[in-house]
Amino acid sequence: MQTPLKVSLALALSLVLAGCGFSESRLNPFNWFGSDREEPQTLAPEGGYAAAKTDNRALIAQLTRVEVKQTQGGAIVSAEGIAPTQGWWDAELVAESEEPVDGVMSYRFVIAEPRAGSPAAGRVLTPESRAITAGAYIPNARLPFVTKIIVTGANGARSVSR
Repeated sequence: MQTPLKVSLALALSLVLAGCGFSESRLNPFNWFGSDREEPQTLAPEGGYAAAKTDNRALIAQLTRVEVKQTQGGAIVSAEGIAPTQGWWDAELVAESEEPVDGVMSYRFVIAEPRAGSPAAGRVLTPESRAITAGAYIPNARLPFVTKIIVTGANGARSVSR
């Protein structure tokens, strides 16, 4: 009586083992619940992001100062300008190109205008109260190829050379 039981058990085990040999087989117990798929985690909205909008910021009215300070990992370009009224915000030095062109890195000093009708939009006061500073970072990897830095405002441009 033990022999038929051993034969049945051996036959059942060999059938299970044979089912495991075919990875896509329905006899493979690892495939009984379907395959596991990793779903990517994302914070993007359904349907994706809207197309990048154009930069509607204006050039700074009066560019007053441009300087470059060395840091351990590169250089910081700092520019100061005077806005036409108070309330201008979101100042940024926007690079004209990612890499220097003929040794020249060019930036535009842009700012966003104040909300229409806000009290700050009509205040002029002193130039010091309307001063805005923006900066950009140039890493050491790009710095050897830069010989001149130009920052452009609405009334002209200022440059710094080595």
